[in-house]
Amino acid sequence: MDENDGDVGNEEEDVDMDMADLETLNYDDLDIVSKLQKSQRYIDIMQKVEEALAKDSDGAEKGTVLEDDPEYKLIVDCNQLSVDIENEIAIVHNFIRDKYKLKFQELESLVHHPIDYARVVKKIGNETDITLVDLGDLLPSAIIMGISVTSLTTKGSPLPEDVLQKVLGACDRALDLDSARKKVLDFVESKMGSIAPNLSAIVGSAVAAKLVGTAGGVSALAKMPACNVQVLGHKRKNLAGFSSTSQSRVGYLEQTEILQSTPPGLRARASRLVAAKSTLAARVDATRGDMAGINGRALREEIRKKIEKWQEPPPARQPKPLPVPDSEPKKRRGGRRLRKMKERYAVTDMRKMANRMRFGTPEESSLGAGLGEGYGMLGQAGSNRLRVSSVPSKLKLNAKVAKKLKERQYTGGATTSGLTSSLAFTPVQGIELCNPQQALGLGSGTQSTYFSESGTFSKLKKI
Repeated sequence: MDENDGDVGNEEEDVDMDMADLETLNYDDLDIVSKLQKSQRYIDIMQKVEEALAKDSDGAEKGTVLEDDPEYKLIVDCNQLSVDIENEIAIVHNFIRDKYKLKFQELESLVHHPIDYARVVKKIGNETDITLVDLGDLLPSAIIMGISVTSLTTKGSPLPEDVLQKVLGACDRALDLDSARKKVLDFVESKMGSIAPNLSAIVGSAVAAKLVGTAGGVSALAKMPACNVQVLGHKRKNLAGFSSTSQSRVGYLEQTEILQSTPPGLRARASRLVAAKSTLAARVDATRGDMAGINGRALREEIRKKIEKWQEPPPARQPKPLPVPDSEPKKRRGGRRLRKMKERYAVTDMRKMANRMRFGTPEESSLGAGLGEGYGMLGQAGSNRLRVSSVPSKLKLNAKVAKKLKERQYTGGATTSGLTSSLAFTPVQGIELCNPQQALGLGSGTQSTYFSESGTFSKLKKI
């Protein structure tokens, strides 16, 4: 029973903790959820950072190991602190947004950046007519116009005085956290030459500090793929209804000197190249392989040469020369079929004579007087007539063709034309009956004796 009572007590404590977590979601006091600025770790690190910035030291001394250097440990702590500050700013931003949506709910969809949102809320306050508030030094003109138009149709109401003071205090805290984050990044930037010399040689100390601070250290940056390094620090931009296809998806790398000097059409391609080489440089720095930055400068020179190569015009199109003509005749297969084809398409003697002309002698033509097709030297042997010698053709008919021709001639001679008739018209008797076979010259055979006047019946003797 005692064990059961203990289990029930633990369950009640878990329920109480869950209820406490739920209550923190409906917070009214910012100090309950935002505790970073009051922590001793935050105070110590910021104090050391301010002292280091005041001394303006150049880095670790030569011959010392960076891992054992107190400044290196401070830089690592600053990288972690910058991440914590970012999370703390997000918490404060949620507090401001939840409280101020009663006054202007549509503002969070128009201003996305937490620091800009805090500045705008602090500037507007409880003002009902936003057109009277000057936001020109905080936001672009397109977003200011959107805020002015949206404020005319909003359903919000002015905040109570106590809620407004909490919102303004949260705005001041967000701005203080942002200034502390900038100090940390400035300190890390001043030490990038000794922490990440290769990465600093490619993207610069300022961008290298932002990359290292956002990633959480050089080792964390070295473990990230190049596609994630490319978008580190990318902010969501409010385009006020315009298309987002022309917007770049590049973060801190867009601030580098390499991308700023690259033409806009090649910046997307160059950003991928810079991200890939920056990842390689960060891995060299994480392993402490090259503290002189030689690899970083070599990678930067490689990037510069590639971008210059992309900008070169394409080579001019060279005229293609004609192939060398073949002096030797082409080899063809010989054989009976090829010889027959040559004989069939060979130039005849008649065509050879027609293609020739005799000097001083006019040629005959088909229409006369030089008109029509000319006959050349045909008929100019002395008789003044067109003479063609009958030369037997070299082409020999195929056996099948000859057989068919012979059968056609044989059958054609034995048949009688359909136009012949046994009736004949004479001037004396008019119509006479005659033998059509006699007209064709058939005077022998059985048919000739049948119609013959001298023909008699023959008697066969029995043997």
